[in-house]
Amino acid sequence: MCWSAQADAVAGGLVAVAGVVCLVRAHRAGRPERLPLAALPLVLGVHQLIEALVWLGTDGGLPDDLAEAARTAWAVVALPLLPVLVPAAVWCATSGPRRRVLAALTLLGAAVAVPLAVAVGSHPVAATVHGHTLGYAVGAPHPALLLAGYLLVTVGSLLASGDRLLRRLGLLTGAGAVASALLWRLAFVSTWCALAALTSLLLLHWAGQRQAVGPAPEAGRAR
Repeated sequence: MCWSAQADAVAGGLVAVAGVVCLVRAHRAGRPERLPLAALPLVLGVHQLIEALVWLGTDGGLPDDLAEAARTAWAVVALPLLPVLVPAAVWCATSGPRRRVLAALTLLGAAVAVPLAVAVGSHPVAATVHGHTLGYAVGAPHPALLLAGYLLVTVGSLLASGDRLLRRLGLLTGAGAVASALLWRLAFVSTWCALAALTSLLLLHWAGQRQAVGPAPEAGRAR
């Protein structure tokens, strides 16, 4: 996600701290339904800290068993966990008829996560240095189809939330995915560090809002 073990460690620590603050703000705002989504920066921060270990493993700085465990842990978070966590967390934080769409996206996310989990569990996770980025391989079947479903459930759930900040986060995530893919092809630095940081800042602001996510009640309803 970042360009070195040191960068991942620093960025991951900062994002993880922001995640803890997000959880505190959501709790103080009296919105427990926001806690799953408020935990996302903490998950992203821990994910970056894990990748710092992956970097060390590629340099021979870790025992083989620990390096393999780090690669597997990175893949578990990135592949089967996030396509379920993101739409499910948005579903928890959303009210009204949009919940039906988000429930469908959560089920689709679970369908995407199953073959990814099987691939991670049945194949060793490979990580190779590609310029200033890391490339991962898990041997998942139909990667293009799974990637399309992955982006649909993660980006799509944010766009379908009905909340202005979450829609902005969805647009940012989609643009970040495209930018990261292009920069990875050029063997340039990864943009995921910056994306995780921006995600944390947006969710930090969102978690402290006191109004519920979703359409406001109708004003002046006839009695």
